[in-house]
Amino acid sequence: MIDVVCGVIEDLEGRYLACLRPQGKHLGGLWEFPGGKVDPGETPIAALIREMREELSVDVEIVTSLTPVIYAYPDRTIRLLPFRCKISEGELHANEHEALLWCAPENFYKLPWADADLPILREIAPQVIKR
Repeated sequence: MIDVVCGVIEDLEGRYLACLRPQGKHLGGLWEFPGGKVDPGETPIAALIREMREELSVDVEIVTSLTPVIYAYPDRTIRLLPFRCKISEGELHANEHEALLWCAPENFYKLPWADADLPILREIAPQVIKR
């Protein structure tokens, strides 16, 4: 099982940062919360801070953890460790994604999300996400 962290970043208007995975990569063309693999010997929080700097050029402040998600894709099983966080410094750049989008919860269903992210959407917006 691969441990993966993701940042559930909310702005002051109650929208969440969604990131479009690049075509040609695993899950290309799907939206996700930004993050990545936890390296050996690294804590999940350290991995999240590193991944936010690498992927988005921002520093984040961790607000709280959300419920971990175990998801089996055909080629790998991941344990997704989500954290609510806020941008504390820096300006967003799509260093590893095709696009970034601030998405209101009522618009979550309009995007094709990576399957492992769906339980997170239901947790943060249960009134909107039913599937």
